Amino acid sequence: MRDLINLQDYPLNQPGSPNWIALVNDCKAMLAKDGLFNLAGFVKADALPTAVAELKPILEAEAFTHARKHNIYFKKEIEELPADHPALTEFETSNRTICADQMGQAAVIQLYEWPPFAQFLAAVMDKSELFTMQDPLARVNVMGYREGQALNWHFDRSEFTTTLLLQASEAGGEFEYDQDLRSQDDPNYAGVSDLLEGRRSPTRIALEPGTLNIFKGKNTAHRVTPVKGDRDRIIAVFSYYERPGVQFSDQERIGFYGRAT
Repeated sequence: MRDLINLQDYPLNQPGSPNWIALVNDCKAMLAKDGLFNLAGFVKADALPTAVAELKPILEAEAFTHARKHNIYFKKEIEELPADHPALTEFETSNRTICADQMGQAAVIQLYEWPPFAQFLAAVMDKSELFTMQDPLARVNVMGYREGQALNWHFDRSEFTTTLLLQASEAGGEFEYDQDLRSQDDPNYAGVSDLLEGRRSPTRIALEPGTLNIFKGKNTAHRVTPVKGDRDRIIAVFSYYERPGVQFSDQERIGFYGRAT
């Protein structure tokens, strides 16, 4: 990993060391305050071109175009809301996705399977252990966003999301979020409506390529704004779970990737 990861600033290879503990504590503090943290320059600048180049041909030739209309909940209906409630406003999401089984031993796969990476994430998230997915498609996904494509407003199903920005678009493709818009006890449909109708001002950040982002998106609404320009936005998504052997159903795979195997 020394050729890929900036281990001088982010000593993931030294679990338990004073520098590792300090990094974990800093990340925990940022998560508690902001609901996310970014490790800029996590991937070395001179390693990025190769990491991107080994994925681009696959994105061009083999990607599944995932396009769908959805509301912020990814549900057809919410029992306590009328169908025309503004919190159920539909938007369009579109990107091109490649799966772990298409990437061979690309750098993002090597990082995903590197045990110190999962150990670091578990420590930051206060988990006893995190496991890689058994699902051959979903364990690592790489998404490409062309001109006009976007990931629209939604809440995540999982508690944490782990992403690595590999290539930024020329413009657009910015990350927006409204922290803790809802809670386990309060769905805050009025606040959701205000966000979707432009009466709230979400936080917007533009990430630099090579940035690792850890995000608590289960109750924080978020999106990626439409990409502008000729350069694609390319991002890797890593999926870990607190139990081993997790797989998606065939129906979920077909919905996300257009195929079950």
